[in-house]
Amino acid sequence: MSDIEGHSGIRYNDFERFYRSQWDEVYRPLAVVLRDPGLAEEATNEAMSRALSHWTKITKGSNQAGWVYRVAYNWAIDQIRRHNRWRRLPNRPEPSWLPPVPDPEVFHAVSDLPYQQRAVVVLRILEDWSERDVAEALDIAPGTVKSRLSRALSTLREGLS
Repeated sequence: MSDIEGHSGIRYNDFERFYRSQWDEVYRPLAVVLRDPGLAEEATNEAMSRALSHWTKITKGSNQAGWVYRVAYNWAIDQIRRHNRWRRLPNRPEPSWLPPVPDPEVFHAVSDLPYQQRAVVVLRILEDWSERDVAEALDIAPGTVKSRLSRALSTLREGLS
């Protein structure tokens, strides 16, 4: 298969492969963090659109999915703040839009964490991202990843005991 190159140097087949392989990898943690599958889908699509626009820039980086996740996460948080959507978000997600969860009690406890801690737990533990990749995706320091994870795990231990 030959790669089609656009006028701005974008290799569309490279982007298409990235899109197909990474869309779920960006969407899935966002759906858990945001507790809103529709907003997560909008954010993922918006971020993928921006990734295409900046493809030549982000292909030079090592964590393309992290870049897209950060854009999607920031876009979604902006939408929530702009439209005060936190109040309208369901308190607990419907299991039908997520893969099967081994322990629903743990899932609900994670779902109840503040979104900043929830994002770290989802990316670091559930998605098994490295500490560095989580920090890069959330645009925070690695030390902040550690402290948010520590606080979240402490809260989870208390809530689940």
